[in-house]
Amino acid sequence: MTDNINENTLFSQKEHQRLASAQPLAARMRPENLEQFVGQEHFLGKGKLLRRMLDAQRLTSLIFYGPPGVGKTSLAKVIAGQTNAAFRYLSAPAATVKDIRDIIGRARDRLAAENARTVLFIDEIHRFNRAQQDVLLDDVETGVVILIGATTENPYFSVNSPLISRSTVFRFEPLSAENIIKLLQMAISDKKRGLGEYKINAESNALEYLAAASDGDARRALSALEVGVLSQTDEDKTKTIKFDLKTAKESIQQKAVLYDTGDTHYDLASALQKSMRGSDPDSTVYWLARMLTGGEDIRFIARRIAICAAEDVGNADPTATILAAAAVQICEFIGLPEAQLPLAQAAIYIACAPKSNAATAAIGKAVSDVKNLPTIPVPSHLKDSHYAAAKKMGIGADYKYPHDYREGFVKQHYMPADQAKKYYEPTDRGQEKIMSLYLQKLEKLVKENSNGTDSGQH
Repeated sequence: MTDNINENTLFSQKEHQRLASAQPLAARMRPENLEQFVGQEHFLGKGKLLRRMLDAQRLTSLIFYGPPGVGKTSLAKVIAGQTNAAFRYLSAPAATVKDIRDIIGRARDRLAAENARTVLFIDEIHRFNRAQQDVLLDDVETGVVILIGATTENPYFSVNSPLISRSTVFRFEPLSAENIIKLLQMAISDKKRGLGEYKINAESNALEYLAAASDGDARRALSALEVGVLSQTDEDKTKTIKFDLKTAKESIQQKAVLYDTGDTHYDLASALQKSMRGSDPDSTVYWLARMLTGGEDIRFIARRIAICAAEDVGNADPTATILAAAAVQICEFIGLPEAQLPLAQAAIYIACAPKSNAATAAIGKAVSDVKNLPTIPVPSHLKDSHYAAAKKMGIGADYKYPHDYREGFVKQHYMPADQAKKYYEPTDRGQEKIMSLYLQKLEKLVKENSNGTDSGQH
């Protein structure tokens, strides 16, 4: 009986070793403890919130969100080890309500029988529907499981509010180039988990290239290193493997551009519009390039540019809106890659144009008054008088036709005098300065007329 147990144990160990050796480098190099974890110092550094929670053994359920390859799954496994808890993994796209209930049932039994906690890690938790998320609520609140959900989407938009309120949210940032280089060097030297069994001569500029090209994604950088090294190996492990810049470029191929329809989509759109508004053409064209390279719909980009032209340039330079409208039409007509040219032209023009949001402010105040104040009736002299009965009712009788006057202007009330309000306040920038001077001229004419001087009719 003992021999059978030993044989089974030996087989289990060999099986485990085979499975471990079959894992890609990025999986094998997952940190085994907090000291090996690289990055996210803003919440995991000494004295920071998550580190304090772990040190005090006061761990609540957590939501990790951020781009791929920055350590969300790795940290969850480290936390499970740190808290001596069982670790259970679910992939949200493949999991069912039954899977969740099974894990929670076993976690409840484990807690009752052994006083042992269970960390339930749910990858891509934003892919759970509302019913699946609701199944977790009671057991998360009572502490039957420590939930760690990972998502690349903003959880405040994609995860149920009740689940968010029961969890602490941590935002993961892309790893810095220094973080990536440190991980690559660890992988090169680690004989147990990494590539330390090979004699690797890794040039610093090659590692720097991988760090830049991976865009903060450790998994991508480690995978490229593995490809570059293993593609040069043979049975002679004493042979020195040269990992130079050429090898690095071949291994990682094209730089990964982080872009999706979640946070990044809206963050980049915001950066583009704020750069145009802020009169920075260089930043404007960079964020535009990010969106184009990431595969953003050119119609979405064109709409953002057109909105900025009207909202932030307005009448300070009306040509901006005309140019933006032309860019919208041209993009629909020619498509990519040529569409990037009119988009860049319009965006740069808007960035360099004088700015005014006076029209934006005017319509905003007017709409607010329409919604919140008593509706103002149309004065009789402004009503439509192009029908037979209008003249009999006196509609339009007192209307003064401005073109009958020398300046093409005559003072009359276009709103009831006691309800008139100033909405449009032009700036002294660009074309709007000319508009402002013209309005001042009309005000002067009104004053002259009130003093007895009449501009007269033609």
